Amino acid sequence: MKTSRPPIPMYLLFVLMSLAGCAEIRGTGDMGIIIERAKGSIQVIETTGRTDLYRLEGLGDLSHASVVYSRDGRYGYIFGRDGGLSKIDLLSRRLVKRIIQAGNSIGGAISQDGTMVAVSNYQPGGIRVFDAETLDMIADIPATGVGEGKRSKVVGLVDAPGQRFVFSLYDSGEIWIADFARRNNPLITKFKDIGLLPYDGLVTPDGRYYLAGLFGEDGLALLDLWAPEKGVRRILDGYGRGEKKLPVYKMPHLEGWASVGGELFLPAVGRHEILIVERDTWREVGRVPVHGQPVFAVARPDGRQVWVNFAHPRNDVVQVIDVPTRRVIKTLTPGKGVLHMEFTPRGEQVWLSVRDRDRVEIYNTHTLERLGMIDADKPSGIFLTARANRTGL
Repeated sequence: MKTSRPPIPMYLLFVLMSLAGCAEIRGTGDMGIIIERAKGSIQVIETTGRTDLYRLEGLGDLSHASVVYSRDGRYGYIFGRDGGLSKIDLLSRRLVKRIIQAGNSIGGAISQDGTMVAVSNYQPGGIRVFDAETLDMIADIPATGVGEGKRSKVVGLVDAPGQRFVFSLYDSGEIWIADFARRNNPLITKFKDIGLLPYDGLVTPDGRYYLAGLFGEDGLALLDLWAPEKGVRRILDGYGRGEKKLPVYKMPHLEGWASVGGELFLPAVGRHEILIVERDTWREVGRVPVHGQPVFAVARPDGRQVWVNFAHPRNDVVQVIDVPTRRVIKTLTPGKGVLHMEFTPRGEQVWLSVRDRDRVEIYNTHTLERLGMIDADKPSGIFLTARANRTGL
């Protein structure tokens, strides 16, 4: 005769789940990671209550670290400067796996379907692609040789529709497309002589255009990913002609170019200006004078504002540009070392990392008033899980 087993009391079930290290019962949509660059640690936060949840340590050199997310927002992949690739489970609060895949790395990307993670490497130059579940290597794609046994450094790595990764080769002046539609047999398309020293790149939010900024000359390289057979074209050629170029203290980050309607707001290299480019024609249609050399120019999700931070020694200021009037409407002074800005998905808050004050400040983007702060050890990048559903981030 069968006897039924009595149900487990609810309180005991929760105890057993805790002891088993079960994932926290919550969604990940309002969570994010703050990089603590000096300690090799991260803080995981949530934006609804604006609180820090926990810290994870032992993640290596995070001096130029960035993060991408699995499509469900549960796992974060952290790219360290020391070549480390770390997979974090945000809900179970643990490091799933960490590998050292190169000697010097500078960011990465996750494929359109979320199954592959790519890392761009300075040393050895090239990209390496890994299975997102296991971190087993899928492909090693070496960059062009530049003499004395060295390869070009790779920068500006982004994901693009069609299971593609697009990136620039700094030393050899190239843009490559790595097509992983056939996962284990990638197709590489190379575009040479695109300009001197491409230092970073971005893909427009719709995934159509890849742009590389050029450090060796004024101008940008543009590739239409819908029609790559047309090749790379130059835009904004000689935008600083006739002007004295200032010493560059920190390179702009092109991921932070603001795409607003039919225009792009982007930092001018070595100038105290934001350039405005009409996307249909790729012509310059305006400039906004700003406080210093811009590093990030980031659009509020509704496109009404562009927030700008600056390179050393003027890195204690953030300016807010009103898009319709193309004017600076507010200058904030959070403190020295404002390194990064991140909007919540609907744009009601912006989070600013203030490295030299060991904190992250949170602002209301409508009133421009500070809402709160979170203590953090030398914070740099802030990466919210909403990035999981955006191309190029």
